[in-house]
Amino acid sequence: MDLKGKILVIDDEVGIRKGCRRVLEPAGFSVETAASFREGLQKIQQESFDLILLDVMMPDGRGIDLIGPILERDPETVTVIITGYATVELAVETIKRGAYDFISKPFMADVLLMTVEQGLEKRRLSLEARRLQTIEQQAAELTRARDQAEKLNEFKSSFATMVAHELRSPVSGAQSLVRTLSRGLAGEVNPQQKEMLVRIETRLDFLLSLINDLLTLAASKSLETDKPLERVNVGVVLKTVLDRFADEAKNKQIALNHSTPEQELTVSAQENGLDSILRNLVGNAIKYTPEKGTVTVDVLVEGECALLRVKDTGIGIPADELSHLGEEFFRAKNAHAAGVPGTGLGMSIVKQYVEQYQGQIGVESEVGKGTTFTVRLPLWKE
Repeated sequence: MDLKGKILVIDDEVGIRKGCRRVLEPAGFSVETAASFREGLQKIQQESFDLILLDVMMPDGRGIDLIGPILERDPETVTVIITGYATVELAVETIKRGAYDFISKPFMADVLLMTVEQGLEKRRLSLEARRLQTIEQQAAELTRARDQAEKLNEFKSSFATMVAHELRSPVSGAQSLVRTLSRGLAGEVNPQQKEMLVRIETRLDFLLSLINDLLTLAASKSLETDKPLERVNVGVVLKTVLDRFADEAKNKQIALNHSTPEQELTVSAQENGLDSILRNLVGNAIKYTPEKGTVTVDVLVEGECALLRVKDTGIGIPADELSHLGEEFFRAKNAHAAGVPGTGLGMSIVKQYVEQYQGQIGVESEVGKGTTFTVRLPLWKE
């Protein structure tokens, strides 16, 4: 039988202690007893009890003086005073001390049971109220934390947008000047100077790429979220992206294959966002695929979703690093080792847009054999 509660009886009368045990244990309660003030105090300090039956007067102390230590250990412990001297004054004092009720000696078994069960019900309700209060406090703290995180995220996006906008113009200007110099349009340059200018131009290209990625990431988090989703033709956007990377694939002798359904396929998204998703996936596939490799882009219909799959024969991603994809500025160790330039923001941008469009993204990869990214986006519904 499941125990209904843990009871402590503190009374110097043997008959009271035995009588309480005889009534309460068959009713499903666990009962311990103490024969003195001192013994009762020891048990209170050593163990927790749901309810304590407490004699008001004992040879070595007053029972009501134990109410303080009882409530100090557990404020929800129910205390019931047992007394042969029931008076209004005593009742008032015990209630002020924190007692729940009192029983006058001698008492009947049914009175004892009723008082104990009512006291335990009061404890159950108090504990439930405390639990709900804790949940409410935790919910309020989570709400505050979420609000602070949102404000911080908005600030970060705004800051990134502002800084990127301010940087893009001077970087583009520096690019133009360096290209003018490296091509000899401002005067002849020797081979050593040309090599230095080419290195500067490469660094500026990377910096501009980082700035553009920061702007795109900020847009995916804030600016674009204010715009309603629209009907976007996947085939049209994909063709634009593939045309953009055709020369890069040709220079690396990479076969850039693709397939799309015969019927027009439209998804619920935003054209700029879908362009960013495909541009980053296809661009990364070509970037991390060695010469004479293959990149395949397939567009399929799967239930109520469009499935966009980008498969390459590139360097792959280590299994223990797959879970970090989508983290800002994360790049796999083998990507660093291969010396392939990158900002580590591309997959963050893809993740932000896919989540915004209520889609899903998956990845399968094997080091040295290639990677397959799969994006599912809801089809457009009229």
